Amino acid sequence: MSIAEAARRTGVSVHTLRYYERAGLVAMPVGRTAGGRRRYHQIDLEWIVLCTRLRATGMPIKTIRRYAQLVSAGYGNEQERLALLEAHRAEVAARLAEVRENLRLIDRKIDVYRGRLDADTAVGAGPDAE
Repeated sequence: MSIAEAARRTGVSVHTLRYYERAGLVAMPVGRTAGGRRRYHQIDLEWIVLCTRLRATGMPIKTIRRYAQLVSAGYGNEQERLALLEAHRAEVAARLAEVRENLRLIDRKIDVYRGRLDADTAVGAGPDAE
């Protein structure tokens, strides 16, 4: 498929697809037509979605590039790939735990203000009453 179709299917821009290639984030070279135009296949789209999701979880471009190099090299480096993904997973899990704790704090504050508003309504007091 064309680069425009690949962009539509993956949800990233044509510019992003070209950047991923230039930055070394694509594990296998994208095919080309006789005229030199990029020709994407389903496996290319799956890789692009993976890269996009890794970026969305905060994985640095440098780390995605290293992962792409390992995948491109083929079998024999699975332990390094696993270690790379496990380390990133631990970082994501830590950030997620922090966000959950922050969300709990926000929920407690919301409960306090809802309680105050309910109490004010129940006794007929104004919003400035403490």
